[in-house]
Parts: sequence; C-alpha cells; structure tokens
Amino acid sequence: MTGPEELRCMLMRGGTSKGAYFLADDLPAEPAARDELLLRVMGSPDPRQIDGIGGAHPLTSKVAVVSPSSDPAADVDYLFLQVGVEEPVVSDRQNCGNLLAGIGPFAVERGLVGAGETSVRIRMVNSGDLAMATFSGDLGDGVEVSLEFPPGDGPLLPTGHPRDTVADTEVTCVDNGMPTVLVPADSLKVTGCEVTGYEDPEELESNRELAVRLREIRLAAGELMGLGDVSDATVPKLTLLAPPRHGGAVTTRTFIPVRCHTAIGVLGAASVAAGLRIEGGVADGIAQPPTDGDRLRIEHPTGSIDIESSLTEGPDGRPAARRTAVVRTARKLFDGTVFPRPIPTPGGQR
Repeated sequence: MTGPEELRCMLMRGGTSKGAYFLADDLPAEPAARDELLLRVMGSPDPRQIDGIGGAHPLTSKVAVVSPSSDPAADVDYLFLQVGVEEPVVSDRQNCGNLLAGIGPFAVERGLVGAGETSVRIRMVNSGDLAMATFSGDLGDGVEVSLEFPPGDGPLLPTGHPRDTVADTEVTCVDNGMPTVLVPADSLKVTGCEVTGYEDPEELESNRELAVRLREIRLAAGELMGLGDVSDATVPKLTLLAPPRHGGAVTTRTFIPVRCHTAIGVLGAASVAAGLRIEGGVADGIAQPPTDGDRLRIEHPTGSIDIESSLTEGPDGRPAARRTAVVRTARKLFDGTVFPRPIPTPGGQR
C-alpha cells in the first residue's frame, strides 16, 4: 500500500460492467478487514454511493482482486467481489465474466505477466474454474478480449434432470460457469399482469408480486441445485426466456438476483447458451438455436451477446459442456490512487 488510507486502483469497464481492479498485495489479507475497506472505497452502504467510486448499481459496484497464481495451469488468480450498494455486504459467492475481460490486460499492466503478452491463463478463485484470455489493442482505447472456458468439473445439470418443477414452475437448472435457472417468461402467472419476457428491466423490477414469485423459485431451485440456503446469496441467477425478436436464438431477462440486468453477464450467458442446447429443457419451443455451428446470439434488454457453445455426452450419459467461448471488450478508465471514505468517529459529520 502507498499508505493506510490510500490504495493503488485501476477502474475499468469490462464488458457491460464496471469495477475497481486491485492487486491482492495492495489490500488487507484478512477478508473481514479487506471487505470493510472495500465498502469504504465503493461508498457503501448508500443507494447513491456518493462518497465512493461505486456507480449506485450492482453492475458498477464490483471489485477484481488479482495476484500471481500458484496453480501451474494458470498465470494469475482472479477473485471477484460483489460489493452491496444499499447493504454493507461483500460477497465472493459468484464469478463475474464481464470483469474477467479486464484481468489479462490488467495483469500485463501491473507486471504480473511479461510485457507484450497477449494471452493470459486465469484461475477464477471463486469457483476454481479456468479461463484463457487472448487480447489485442490499447487498454486506454479499448481492447478486444476472447475468453475461452474449458469444461468445468461440476455437472452441467446440477439436479441431474433437463427439467424440474420448483415452486409450481417448470425450470431448467444449469451451471456452465454460473448457476442459472432458466424460466419460460410466460409461465410466470402474476395477478393482473402477463409476463412476456420483453419488458424493460425497470418494469419487471417494479412488479412486487413478480419479485415474490421469483424469490420463491430461486430459493427452491438453490436447494435443488445443492447450493443450500441462497436467501443471502447472489446465485443462482434467474433468466426468463422468450422467443427471439431480432434474429437471435432467444430473448432473455436476467435477475442478479433482485435487480434485473440491463444486459446479461458473460458466465450467465454461457449457462443460458448451454441450456438452449439441452434436449428436453424448458427452452424447447421457445428458443431457436441454429442447427449448424456453435455460435448462439442471446438477446437481452440492450442488445445481444454471441456465445460459442457446444455440448457432448458425459461419462454418465448426461449432457456436458464441450466448448464455450465469448468475445468481450475492456477499457481502462483511470489508473491511480483511491482514497477510501474515512472510518466515522463518534459524533462526527460528513
């Protein structure tokens, strides 16, 4: 550290998210002390995050912690931390594929790998999964990053079934990097409202009855997927599916887990793409995946994302991921020193 209340920090856009990137050596090693410091860096808890560098939304209240890896299969370790906006909570229970786009270039800039390297092997500490980032361009202008994910060790279908019924709703529970519950949008019967899956995120978020239904589904699915009590967790994500409108394979609305994503996360999209390929899943009759090639275009509220996704048959006869890849971009916004909000003193004022 440069001082007890000064931290070297790089703020970066990764994909459709924005976050603060730190070297692990620049943060306290003890998790509780680290998390307390990051809450003050981001300005939480405060819905505006006015006294920190957070952007008042879960997609802009993220942290990446990077260090050299002891795993011979990786060059660097990447720990993702989701910092609460209105609550003083820091969670490490999920990965973030959008911030992942910036990890390789950040590792080069900080000297964790050789200067001029254009490929970096990354271990995602949250899950133990690996990714290969290949990139080109200037980080200040924006770099294009190809992210390829080898198949994980866990099952693609955590429940063992392509279709389950939870909270009286048919779903497909899939994990191809992000535990995700696929839900046909039109199956969500809400009093006085027909959910289509084409609504704006704000409209979906404002529907309190829908929020209750989604919470019921998420809690039940979390138990079924072996995640235990997920009432205070950010996974699994829920993704509503509807037929595509703009030439893609499917339309999506994803909850993270309460706010509705204005786009879709990279790893969530990877799980959705794999879910569309599963015979007998809830996407049957909704999605229109191409029959030739691996590329799937997943539509979301502000555009689309292309995922290279293909499946194979696992040793247990169930579907398993064969290949997953996606192209994202990342751009450095600033690199310098951040000054955390001071620890309040009794009777003190801001």
